[in-house]
Formats: sequence, C-alpha cells, structure tokens
Amino acid sequence: MKIRPARVEDRTAWDPLWKGYQAYYEVDLSATTDNTWDRLMHPKETGPWCLVYEDDDGQLIGFTTYLLHDHTWGAEPRCYLVDLYTKTESRGKRVGRHLIEAVHEEAQRLGCSQTYWLTQHFNEAGRRLYDKVAKETPFIKYQM
Repeated sequence: MKIRPARVEDRTAWDPLWKGYQAYYEVDLSATTDNTWDRLMHPKETGPWCLVYEDDDGQLIGFTTYLLHDHTWGAEPRCYLVDLYTKTESRGKRVGRHLIEAVHEEAQRLGCSQTYWLTQHFNEAGRRLYDKVAKETPFIKYQM
C-alpha cells in the first residue's frame, strides 16, 4: 500500500471515489468535477493538491485534497485538508489516518503552522478517527 500524488491517468479510478464522497455528503458536484480535476492536476503555488491511497493491487481506495493559505494570526501558512474519502470496504484499515498524516507531513515540510479540516456533525466514524489524531476546536462555521 502506498500514498502518492494523484496523476492524470488516475482520473478513471478517482471518479468513483469522488462520487462516493459526494454521495456520503449528499451533494452533487458533477458540474464542477472536471474543473476540480483540472485544478488538482495543475495546482497553483498554494494548491489544491490530491493524494491517493493505493492498495497492494494498485487500486485506489482513498484520496484527500488539501491547499495552503495565509492568515492574519501568524507568518506561516496553514494547511486546509479539504476532502478526505475512503472506500466503504476499506474503512477501519487506517487508510484515512494515513492520508491525514501524509497531508500533515507535507504541510510541515512546506512550513505550515497547522493542518486543519472541517466535517459535518453526523460524520461519526470520521469524528472517531479525528478525535484520535487531532484536537477538536471550539469554532463554528458560518457561511453566506
């Protein structure tokens, strides 16, 4: 098993993962999928980037996307882990944990002061993992 940057030739294998991610969160991002993939394949200086998790047979079983951004509370950038998804049958096998750790390692290499992400309140399985690898913050998200 290995984690590596997504490559152009991964698109066919990535699509079902992306659709599974959308189904989990009950959203339809099909109108922006081609644009998202293009941006992941041609990231700017601050991203976004995509890492994929390959099983021993070379099949993609998970992915994560992340980007960097400046902020006003310090000089170092922060890393925002945007998306994280693991195939249902691969959950509980540390795939998500390894993807989070890989993003955090890359963020540290790039000089980020922190790696953070958001999740929805009903993501109980994800939150069990997140409680093991990170600290929940008191922030509440608002959106316009």
